[in-house]
Amino acid sequence: MERGFHTLAWICCASIAAQLATAESLALGQEAPHISVGEGPADETSFKDGFSKFDVIPPPHDHPEDAVDITEFEPISEPAAGDVLRDLGTGHASYYGRRFAGRPTASGERFNPRQFTAAHKTLPFGSKVRVTNPRNGRSVIVRINDRGPFVSGRTIDLSRAAAEEIGLVKRGVGEVHMELLAP
Repeated sequence: MERGFHTLAWICCASIAAQLATAESLALGQEAPHISVGEGPADETSFKDGFSKFDVIPPPHDHPEDAVDITEFEPISEPAAGDVLRDLGTGHASYYGRRFAGRPTASGERFNPRQFTAAHKTLPFGSKVRVTNPRNGRSVIVRINDRGPFVSGRTIDLSRAAAEEIGLVKRGVGEVHMELLAP
């Protein structure tokens, strides 16, 4: 059984070597050699020597004149903290009332109306968003720590401190422009 396995393994290796030799010859524009696969190796060295012709370094490739030299490229740099990653567009903002102070948010932290935080339906917790009131040009950067708003037509719920910063408290609800910032 063992001898039959070794013979079969040798035949498979010889067959692969023949296919590689044929492929190499065709790639170099030469006629394909005729290689026969026998019943077994004549000796160990002849089998190993059959692979020595693959140790040749291929000729250099002639690159077209318009080929790009990848060594000239600068690596892609990560955005700096505070850079705009994505414009989130406009939407309607409201703010949390004082009655929510101390209650847990969806992220697990307690709501503090004096911090610059906000609720958004889909942005990941910890996301930084610049919220700008187009009526007066004032903006504030908030951290998303809750889910909401759950009132139709609203896009973001701001903490009271954030709403005061952009002049939204008196009106209660207003249109804002939002930009997602790099952390």
